[in-house]
Amino acid sequence: MAVRAATWQDGLMVDSRAGLLAGPQDLIDVDALIGAYYDLVPDPANPDQQVVFGTSGHRGSSLDAAFNDAHIAATTQAIVEYRAAQGITGPLFIGKDTHALSEPAWRTAIEVLHANGVAIRAERDQDYTPTPAVSRAIIVYNKTHEGPRADGIVVTPSHNPPRDGGFKYNPPHGGPADTDATGWIAARANQLLANPSAIARTPYARAAADVVREDYLGAYCEDLRNAIELDAIAAAGVRIGADPLGGASVQYWGYIAERLGIDLTVINPTVDPTWRFMTLDWDAKIRMDCSSPYAMASLIANRDRFDISTGNDADSDRHGIVTPDAGLMNPNAYLAVAIGYLYRNRPHWRADAAIGKTLVSSSLIDKVAADLGRRLVEVPVGFKWFVPGLISGELGFGGEESAGASFLAKDGSTWTTDKDGILLALLASEIIAVTGKTPSQHYAELEARFGASSYARIDAPATREQKAKLAKLNASDVAATTLAGEPITATLTHAPGNGAAIGGLKVTTASAWFAARPSGTENVYKIYAESLLGPAHLAQVQDEAKQVVDAVLV
Repeated sequence: MAVRAATWQDGLMVDSRAGLLAGPQDLIDVDALIGAYYDLVPDPANPDQQVVFGTSGHRGSSLDAAFNDAHIAATTQAIVEYRAAQGITGPLFIGKDTHALSEPAWRTAIEVLHANGVAIRAERDQDYTPTPAVSRAIIVYNKTHEGPRADGIVVTPSHNPPRDGGFKYNPPHGGPADTDATGWIAARANQLLANPSAIARTPYARAAADVVREDYLGAYCEDLRNAIELDAIAAAGVRIGADPLGGASVQYWGYIAERLGIDLTVINPTVDPTWRFMTLDWDAKIRMDCSSPYAMASLIANRDRFDISTGNDADSDRHGIVTPDAGLMNPNAYLAVAIGYLYRNRPHWRADAAIGKTLVSSSLIDKVAADLGRRLVEVPVGFKWFVPGLISGELGFGGEESAGASFLAKDGSTWTTDKDGILLALLASEIIAVTGKTPSQHYAELEARFGASSYARIDAPATREQKAKLAKLNASDVAATTLAGEPITATLTHAPGNGAAIGGLKVTTASAWFAARPSGTENVYKIYAESLLGPAHLAQVQDEAKQVVDAVLV
């Protein structure tokens, strides 16, 4: 068997085919995948075949008996029972993305919802709905209707490879469900997986007649005027290229190009469940990760065609920003620029609206917040932590290092409580229109003021027992007093913004930091690190971070 060459880059073993167009050997057999969804029956006693809700719902492949009709029927029935226990009796908004398993799972869910008497709001069979459009629909409904509250389901594995499916629940606040909700739903779903007698279903052909077909597309796109300065973008003549990467935003970008009066070209409107038009990610897998330079290679290569180019993942909750002068921006860099711009150009936001970031996001955001005179709210990994602040307006912006963010509408009201990649992509054009500079030019100015950021994530081996120990560390467990030549200024096991456990450790100095968290799916722990003193210092931080963590895992 031939062995392909690979090189280390930013802590990843990068395959020699990364960034190249997918070949026939990389494509899924769609018929086999869908056939397995209906034909394979999971073993309820096998942990790998049970329902497991991570930070973004249940994910898996039908080929592994990890995402099948039985899983979705059981999970939907569990959601029905959960919402009833919570007194949620309004309509349920459901949307799907373009993954091959999304439509079958969407149909399964509708069958179960209908049989349980839930009022269903869904797109048409042939349409797709981004995550932020579902979140927006829930928020608008609950704001404009008295009485029973609405909630939602999004059928998507986000940026995961084409063989995967995903299923997530959004309660009435419109954002990701918290662990109390997902823990209950997963536990009940696994009971139903073992004994499905309590699952009610109506055949889709009968259920479809009672489904209210929701205009997610028109409602969301027309509402963008309330969040983005579209007139400024039009007046400045910003030339925009938007690549849906074969995902659910394809119809949305088409609508925006045709009806909202801006100069926007949909770069590739193709929808193909094999994603044969994608360039391969770092590990030679097809993955719609718009923050990856390998998955975004085609857009980067053609960056001079437009003033700004953007990409979204399959459910459009993430954004990728490409400029002619710098190519693909690091997600942390764009978050820092977006925050700096928004808090200077949204006069109707609360004067005390804080800035939300995850604790593994760049420390440049801290410096931008201090420069703005705004409070910084640093939370654990997971967008759910931003939901209360975005609902109340106490947060103007919430963003994650993984290229997911959302912010308030122009009048200071809630926009979405889930990540909105379309919104963040359009903001890049607004920044150019209003300031005359690209986001990457703004970022160069930030680095000139505050120091150049060197940021990376690496993985280190860890047993199941070591991962459990890492997740339960106390600050007193760390004996080190210096990191990469600087005194340690803080050792954190709880997020300073809300006091929630981070499930790991963060150590900071004046010029650098690292955070270590156990992986939820692999026998590794992840080390995030950043230095404002250059790549060599970052490497020293990473080496010493591993020593610090290994010392407490002995």
